[in-house]
Amino acid sequence: MRLQLYSRLAIYFSGRACQKRLYASQATSEPLRILFCGSDEFSSTSLRALYKEHERDKALIESIDVVCRPAKPVNRGLRDIRDVPIALVAKELALSLHKIDTFTKWKPPAPNGLPINLIVAVSFGLFVPPRILEGARYGGLNVHPSMLPDFHGPAPLHHILLSGCQRSGVTVQTLHPKHFDQGTILAQTPYPGFEHRCSTVPELLTLTSSKGAEMLVQSIINRLYLQPAKSLGSLQDDQVTAPARAAPKINSQDKFIDWNTWTAETIIRRHLAIGPLWSFVRNAEKLRRVIWTTGFRISEETAISTNIPIGQLVVFGNEEHADEQVAYLRTCDDQILRVDRIKIEGGVENPPLRAAKKAGMTDCGTPRQNDSSTRVLLSTDALDGY
Repeated sequence: MRLQLYSRLAIYFSGRACQKRLYASQATSEPLRILFCGSDEFSSTSLRALYKEHERDKALIESIDVVCRPAKPVNRGLRDIRDVPIALVAKELALSLHKIDTFTKWKPPAPNGLPINLIVAVSFGLFVPPRILEGARYGGLNVHPSMLPDFHGPAPLHHILLSGCQRSGVTVQTLHPKHFDQGTILAQTPYPGFEHRCSTVPELLTLTSSKGAEMLVQSIINRLYLQPAKSLGSLQDDQVTAPARAAPKINSQDKFIDWNTWTAETIIRRHLAIGPLWSFVRNAEKLRRVIWTTGFRISEETAISTNIPIGQLVVFGNEEHADEQVAYLRTCDDQILRVDRIKIEGGVENPPLRAAKKAGMTDCGTPRQNDSSTRVLLSTDALDGY
């Protein structure tokens, strides 16, 4: 009798389990109607990968609508209007495109009369509000080009290179309803990340965008968005605990050279990572910015190094052939940097001597005896008050 009771209970509970499994399978079978929010080349790579999966398996991804910022005026005088890169990709793929500058009062589309059920935001720039996330059955996903929580913020690629970090990675996380880069981590490059061997942002962007797109599609195929409560955690098993670094937007002060502390390697690395750097030049009456437009390289012409004091830009040779000249600087670690072209505030890009002469900034130093060099004194003044 007791055996029969246990048998019936087993049948009953197994039936309930089957019902739960059936319900789960039905939930996973609902095709995704994705609202993709993006902007640049990084997000465009993910959009192309999602579209390819949509074409391959429409039972998984039924539709993709794209949201981006409106076209903005660019170039000198702001006379040209330019779309963000992802807008061009959406048009190429014949996807529905929605241009907005704010989510306020904006209502998501309803493809085929059905609501959007997954938000995907990749390098978007706008915060997706809780109202939009809550309206999507499966919430939202984000692809971030770093090993979160490290390098959290809008400029991870720049700060990875600025830090000199030789490894990088990609994270797929849920979209947090209140904060950027604080979602649940669903997938991540295995710690400690891959060796990138990149020195410029475009190089690192190309590498991480392809890996991020692949990880995003695989996360959707594996339906990780169905169990967002299960996270990889902020640290993987063998990861060494270290303070998570922020990656804020790059500003002008990030490009200001501190000649007292920046080594030659630091200056070259920062120029490659964030573009033209700048500092001050001065004479008795003027203080102006000088922009190092073409960057620096370490000079092997050691014979001239003894003539270059730290903190002066020195151009050697005959002033009659200014276009053929280059300039040299000594850094705080006693390296000699060579520069080919510069731009002094108020002028245009020129060879160093020509630029300095046009700006009236030459002969600011104290030439040594039998020294035919022309000198421009670099100022190490702080930014305060400029």
